[in-house]
Amino acid sequence: MNYNIRYMVPEDAPLLKQWLLEPGVLRWFPMINEREIDDAVRVWVSYSKLQAGLTIEVDGTPRGMANLYLQPYKKLKHQCLFSIIVGEGHRGKGIGTILLDNLKRHAKDTFHIELLHLEVYEGNPAIRLYERSGFVEYGRHPDFLHAYGHYQSKILMQQFL
Repeated sequence: MNYNIRYMVPEDAPLLKQWLLEPGVLRWFPMINEREIDDAVRVWVSYSKLQAGLTIEVDGTPRGMANLYLQPYKKLKHQCLFSIIVGEGHRGKGIGTILLDNLKRHAKDTFHIELLHLEVYEGNPAIRLYERSGFVEYGRHPDFLHAYGHYQSKILMQQFL
């Protein structure tokens, strides 16, 4: 696979929104309508000015993005929440693994992050990616999200870098 990792740029926003609007994706993100998606994209892309987001291109075309939600407070700078998304049709091909490995290295080397954590909803296929990458569950919020006619538990996972 011919890939390139680059910093996310504001011009990536429309593609991120497109990926979030793909069928079935919102099941795994706590957003319900286009206004909430626009807000999430705005927040995600706002970290590009800190070079906290990465975009993976395969054969010159963006296929996935990952973002570190950096903490502004000194007491919290050692840890960081992150998000990751890979476009439909490109999942299950190793792109998420490459992107996540690069994000972990970037978090540690650039921002001196010691602990990376994530929130994922029960049943999300990405849980396998996180487990293979060394993340472990450290908590669970039962019935945290009520959407699509049922409750979903939120799983909290972390990895020390």
